[in-house]
Amino acid sequence: MDLITLIIQHGFFQNAMLAGLMASIGCGVMGTYVVVKRISLLAGGIAHCVLGGMGAAYYFGYSPLLGAIVAAVIAALLIGWIHLHWRENEDTVIAALWSVGMATGVIFIANTPGYNVDLMSYLFGNILMVPDSDLIGMAVLDSLILLTVLVFYKPLMAVCFDEEFARLRGVAVERMYLLLLVLIALTVVLLIQVVGLVLVIALLSLPAAAAGRFNNQLWQIMLLATVIGVGFTMEGLMVAYALDWPAGATIIVSLGLMYLLVLGLSRKKHRTRR
Repeated sequence: MDLITLIIQHGFFQNAMLAGLMASIGCGVMGTYVVVKRISLLAGGIAHCVLGGMGAAYYFGYSPLLGAIVAAVIAALLIGWIHLHWRENEDTVIAALWSVGMATGVIFIANTPGYNVDLMSYLFGNILMVPDSDLIGMAVLDSLILLTVLVFYKPLMAVCFDEEFARLRGVAVERMYLLLLVLIALTVVLLIQVVGLVLVIALLSLPAAAAGRFNNQLWQIMLLATVIGVGFTMEGLMVAYALDWPAGATIIVSLGLMYLLVLGLSRKKHRTRR
């Protein structure tokens, strides 16, 4: 009853639930591509470059969400180009961008005159403090991601499963690959408010990884991953409220335990069949 009263009477909790819903849609759809394509490292590099853009936006007096979007897109294109052309040194370069991006953000924020930004909220998320303006931005990003995936569903699927076959069928593989990374970058921006930069890869990959244990069709994995994301985001919010725990970390722990359970059950089922 206390929880129901909290939801009804307090706008901040309603905003938190809406933010969790919209983040789950993005992570369910794009997280499926990350898991299928096995590009968690690249997605992690993009995510941790975002802080540099947010810090620069604060320093020059712009919206941190705008800075996050610009930095995420630039990082996606740069990391994608590195992946396509510098495969031999890609791990080192991505790790360098990962570290430098975060360090740049810290420096900008530390040097912002009179800044009152809680850096920890961007590193570990603060879903209970999502303002209405950010919800509108999240809705716009979600719409853009879903529309683009609907339009380019088949080319993106071909690039994820078999690049050579896609190239033979006339698909612009490099362009589709860079588009995929840009969409992942926008999804990262969606998830920052919910779980922060440090935990964003877990929310991006765990629901899709669990859903992939039950389905083979790409759209089915996307749908189930979205449902899992919504369910465990709401569950994490409720547990965090009941135990007075950090919401973002609680969501990730819940998802992690769920994935371990799914992994254990699927392996047990596989052994039984053998």
